[in-house]
Amino acid sequence: MSINKQSNEDSNSSSKRPLVEKKKVGLLGCTGTVGQRFIQLLEDHPHFEIACIGASSRSSGKTYEQVVAWKLSTPIPSKIRTITIVECVPNEFKGCVIIFSGLDASVAGEVEENFAKQGYAVFSNAKNHRMNPLVPILIPSVNPDHLNIVTAQRKKYNYPGKGCIITNANCSTTGLTVALKPIHDHFQIKKCIVFTMQAVSGAGYPGVPSLDILDNVIPYISGEEEKITAEAKKILGTLDESKTALIDADIRVSAHCNRVNVLDGHTECVSLKLGKKASPSEVEEVLKKYVPNHFHDLHSAPKKPIDVTSSQDRPQPRLDRDSGGGNTVTVGRVREDSVLDIKLVLLSHNTIIGAAGGSILNAELALHRGFI
Repeated sequence: MSINKQSNEDSNSSSKRPLVEKKKVGLLGCTGTVGQRFIQLLEDHPHFEIACIGASSRSSGKTYEQVVAWKLSTPIPSKIRTITIVECVPNEFKGCVIIFSGLDASVAGEVEENFAKQGYAVFSNAKNHRMNPLVPILIPSVNPDHLNIVTAQRKKYNYPGKGCIITNANCSTTGLTVALKPIHDHFQIKKCIVFTMQAVSGAGYPGVPSLDILDNVIPYISGEEEKITAEAKKILGTLDESKTALIDADIRVSAHCNRVNVLDGHTECVSLKLGKKASPSEVEEVLKKYVPNHFHDLHSAPKKPIDVTSSQDRPQPRLDRDSGGGNTVTVGRVREDSVLDIKLVLLSHNTIIGAAGGSILNAELALHRGFI
């Protein structure tokens, strides 16, 4: 059973949407943690059908079940088990329109560019292209208008057809910016200090050695703090009138990133300095009411992009990470900050909205708006 079937009560129903012919999609990095989540989430998707899966040359020529060390609680979809893995080169993915990439950053950059140059719409989870001025770091509940810069990207790089690269954010940045968006819209965030407690699944498989993480907290994740600082400002920024440039938000961001002994779900403690004073109840109100225009046109969109909990001891990874099928960010403990203005705690599912699920939402938005 797919995770989408398990989460119908939390996810936005697609029963009112017109049926369309499924787009054939390819998946790069199919055996890794993110690749597995893509396969799980795309099972029975109404718009996308996996037609080709790619991995390294060590795995190519073998069936998926021969190679993968499957780590998710649901079984490998029967349609995927016997698919033969191919190398991550465009000629092997003929017939696909969309490429979802779960490749590691060590190889993703050039490979993803090669696919875009051949007219594929690439939805990337890697960091390589995020800070390219013409590549959007897209989160449909935060900055859907940033998708429009793809036209300028295609023109500059001469990508044919539907060719483009669209990235999602770093997993911890995603949850943070979803929660910050309505606050920034109403009260103009000036400063943000964030302390993350990040799940081990964010390090992939085999990931952090057990002797390092058991009975322990690791107060360093390579490159993570720099990603949050740069990406948050780009995501919360604006698209200029010409739709050829993204202007960073004028927010100062400081991040402390920690790996903790939790399987899934990133928890973040956030303190904010606001340009316009607001009480905790006012902040909670804008968080509760926040639903972007046309957000519910997307199949995987949850009923609420943000869920505000009134429980003093929530959010918690084990209890809240699967809210909205893993695509809802849970916010709690909104209160006054004696040093800045407001502080809160947020939780997001790092491999769903923070990775594979976020890329799928991005592709749904691009499809809905006619970019693919």
